[in-house]
Amino acid sequence: MAEQREKLHIVLFPWLAFGHIGPFFELAKLIAQKGHKISFISTPRNIHRLPKVPENLQPLVDLIELPLPRVDKLPENAEATVDIPKHIIPYLKLAFDGLEQPLTKFLERCKPHWIIYDFAPYWLPPISSKLGISCIFFSIFSASGLYLFLDDYTRKASESELNTWFPEDHYEANESGVSDVFRLLRISNGAQVIAIRTCMEIEGEPLKLCESIYKRSMIPVGLLTPSLQFSEDSNDENWNTIRNWLDKQEKGSVIYIAFGSEVTLSDENFTEITMGIEMSGFPFFWVLKKQNTSSVELQDMVGNNSGKGIVWRTWAPQMRILSHKSIGGFLTHCGWSSVIESLQIGCPLVLLPFQNEQFIVARLMEEKKVGFKVQRSEDEGKFTRDSLANALRSVMLEEEGKTYRNQAEEMSKLFGNKELHKKYADEFVDYMETHRPIIKN
Repeated sequence: MAEQREKLHIVLFPWLAFGHIGPFFELAKLIAQKGHKISFISTPRNIHRLPKVPENLQPLVDLIELPLPRVDKLPENAEATVDIPKHIIPYLKLAFDGLEQPLTKFLERCKPHWIIYDFAPYWLPPISSKLGISCIFFSIFSASGLYLFLDDYTRKASESELNTWFPEDHYEANESGVSDVFRLLRISNGAQVIAIRTCMEIEGEPLKLCESIYKRSMIPVGLLTPSLQFSEDSNDENWNTIRNWLDKQEKGSVIYIAFGSEVTLSDENFTEITMGIEMSGFPFFWVLKKQNTSSVELQDMVGNNSGKGIVWRTWAPQMRILSHKSIGGFLTHCGWSSVIESLQIGCPLVLLPFQNEQFIVARLMEEKKVGFKVQRSEDEGKFTRDSLANALRSVMLEEEGKTYRNQAEEMSKLFGNKELHKKYADEFVDYMETHRPIIKN
């Protein structure tokens, strides 16, 4: 027993996207709270974008910067998906693969007990195995999404639905030299277990299905509900401006709109969304970071709403906004992190998924009656301004939205249950303590 109480050295290595780095960082802090040493590895720019490590954990958490190798067609200073348009992401993966050598040197020098990695570094399991380091694949996706991503069961969906969910480019080699499915298979096959950002109370059945298809033990680590956001959250000037506007709005009257750091809207989708919002008549706060549309069109859009809304072009403190009393609903792309943040505080959802796992999360939330899905045409999978306005009214209007508001409030008891999610994280740490590898010098 004494041996098991010895402290571990654990490396965390997330993919270069804010939606991945955030949950990995939350997990790192939870592990450090148990007294274990953490090496959190990313590129310099991403490390500098992290929030401060809490003072009591600073002696245990080392933030390790590995410079990203230069790759043709990848802009300088592009170190995360938020920095580039979607079609450049394969080049970011190519640059990420260039971290193999510096990371190997770090692992050889430090000899950690465990490495917790993301879906992308398919080259890492054999290196870890050779060095006697145990591997855990940590999926920031829902269990439902992880299961359906690979299972033939999805073939039962209609062809158009499938192509929308998982575009062909996931299965085909891209400019990085391999496909995303190849990465995921290599990563999951090389892992001792798979840790997943969920809990039995929300996704008990999908977790069992995941075990059957991945042939690995699945350890739910809880929802890792964020206590801190990225460093921009401390920018009080931004928050003061936002709060001043929100304070002037009626309780529950404002739609919060955000589609994450990965979604870039086509001109057609942008137009339908702006017209749908206008038709609905609700005031809105729209965080629109990744968009090709000109500022003139944006200005027209806000002008047409007679000052009813704000389009915010930089990072915004999402949790603070969602928690504000004036917010009545969240028009979301259904990224797992966004859904967790919204339901943590009981805010109902207007579901508008665009890609990959988002469609599966939307379906799950629809089943749980915490949100209303924007209808798309069956043949082309397109939505219209009318279907969007209808979805907004279904959630925002007092009588129509009662079910979704009540259910979201009820669900917050589960999503926002910090004790429950801490218990899952503790059990995960217990697993690593109990199954520690014997490190050979």
